[in-house]
Amino acid sequence: MAADFTLRSYRADDEDASIELWRQTWQRTYPSIDFTARLAWWRERWRNELVPNAAIIVAEQAGALLGFVTIDGSGYLDQLVVRPDRWGSSLAGALVDEAKRRSPGGITLHVNKDNARAIRFYRRNSFMDDGEDVNPTSGRPVLRMTWRA
Repeated sequence: MAADFTLRSYRADDEDASIELWRQTWQRTYPSIDFTARLAWWRERWRNELVPNAAIIVAEQAGALLGFVTIDGSGYLDQLVVRPDRWGSSLAGALVDEAKRRSPGGITLHVNKDNARAIRFYRRNSFMDDGEDVNPTSGRPVLRMTWRA
């Protein structure tokens, strides 16, 4: 079955949709946290850290942003965001496959230890547990995961 979305490189005019998609997705994942209150912080991080330092691949359908993945030159996957109504579809896998294509030497990521859905997804996509850490921003315990070709 053919995908009902296309992948392309991020463009500056994707900023607002990307930031809103980030907010919606994280709010759905952690409903007790007010992600709207974090938007100014996130917009600054997006503009100053991710956009200049990572390849950002977006998935869209009929001009609507469905998801994105960020992968930097060291192979660090900082964000994989998929619209909640597309969770469980082929979309996240396609974004991760594109990140793997762009980082054939391997990928490292951190995922919140209490995000069981995401951990299962990464394990299904050949990522291995590679230690534990603490997110320096949130203080949450994270699992370090890696993928090697």
